[in-house]
Amino acid sequence: MYCLGRCYDATADSCAASTPTVRVASSSPVLLANILEGGVFDLDAYLAQGGGESGERAQSIPVEDLVSLISESGLRGRGGAGYPAGQKWASIAAMGGEPVIVVNADEGDPGAFSDKVLLEHDPFLLLEAISIAARALGTREAIIYLRCEYPNAASVLRRAIDKTLDAGWLGDLSIELVIGRGSYVCGEETALLNALEGRRPFVRARPPYPSEHGLHGRPTLVHNVETLCAVPWIVRHGAEAYRALASCETSAGTKLVSLNSLFRRPGLVEIPFGMPVRSIYEDIGGGLRRGELMGIMVGGPLAGLLPPSLLDTPFTYEHLQDVGCDVGHGGVIAFADDTDLLSLIAEVFRFGTIESCGLCVPCHLGSEELLEAFDRLLNGGSGIGRDRWTQLIDALEQTSLCGHGSGLAEFARSVERHYPEELAACLG
Repeated sequence: MYCLGRCYDATADSCAASTPTVRVASSSPVLLANILEGGVFDLDAYLAQGGGESGERAQSIPVEDLVSLISESGLRGRGGAGYPAGQKWASIAAMGGEPVIVVNADEGDPGAFSDKVLLEHDPFLLLEAISIAARALGTREAIIYLRCEYPNAASVLRRAIDKTLDAGWLGDLSIELVIGRGSYVCGEETALLNALEGRRPFVRARPPYPSEHGLHGRPTLVHNVETLCAVPWIVRHGAEAYRALASCETSAGTKLVSLNSLFRRPGLVEIPFGMPVRSIYEDIGGGLRRGELMGIMVGGPLAGLLPPSLLDTPFTYEHLQDVGCDVGHGGVIAFADDTDLLSLIAEVFRFGTIESCGLCVPCHLGSEELLEAFDRLLNGGSGIGRDRWTQLIDALEQTSLCGHGSGLAEFARSVERHYPEELAACLG
């Protein structure tokens, strides 16, 4: 069995004691500047290094202009969906009422650890970003939903929040830290909102969207950690400067990518959008520690598998989607040529089966049937015919309520597209 693991341990308490391996391949670090210097854990030190300037500047910017700034920057959600951040802000601002900010820190994708590093080593950056969003949306209430597997991040955040309260740094902004209970599907924003309301973390049908009817019926801004942490840089340097960091028009700014342990140089890297995947693989990651490349999983297990022949694909939302992959949360997992594709397929559907919330039949039962079939194959038994494979993948793709089921289908489609002979041998 091939385990979809992490190169940076998400649960080990020792990780927060030292600075992780981080690098910047962009012309200007948006997210990792402080961490490159060893991290910032004290409010006075954060302010001495220029922290807080964006928050102060935001207080003097008209609310409408602040929302427009985020829209013009081209910032998109970094948690997986890639939805334009400015559209969310504008929609909530137009709703009025009593909005609330929810920070999605339920980073569950195997191979991704960008939010963990940001939270543990630069917590005041997130708090400043929340204050700017609060100013734009006219709210003084925010909730950070953190996965329980990040105990160090929880400790660091609690201390940082307490320090800001003692210093009165963020005025009357209320920030509550809520610890999740280990459900992968809570990375989906509506399931997360249900969890915060004390409900089972099932995905909600949309519309209405959280920006209209979110937490307890209030307009709700849901952003992941990385998305929000880009906001102070944008406020300080401007929308045009942020867009200029990328080498493409539609995917602006930078992205954190997490390179797994099979790379010669694993760790967290900030790259400009538009960089070819080959540059990430060869120049930044240094190639593989062993063997030849079989493929790269970009964006987590609910995304496609990129073959060596497509390494020149630019790292953008659109270009990766064109070849059946996705930016996702930025996990980049390389597989050597000694990887058994049959075992990898089984492991992805094992992950999908275990983490399905169980609400919709195509995802809950379809992924389970696929897992059982590939487990039988691994044990020398009969597998699943191509017709049944096609039926199940079509159902996952077309009728799943959220991205969990459709993401499993996306992975399956990429295997069909890029590894047809190997898949044919599995299906018979």
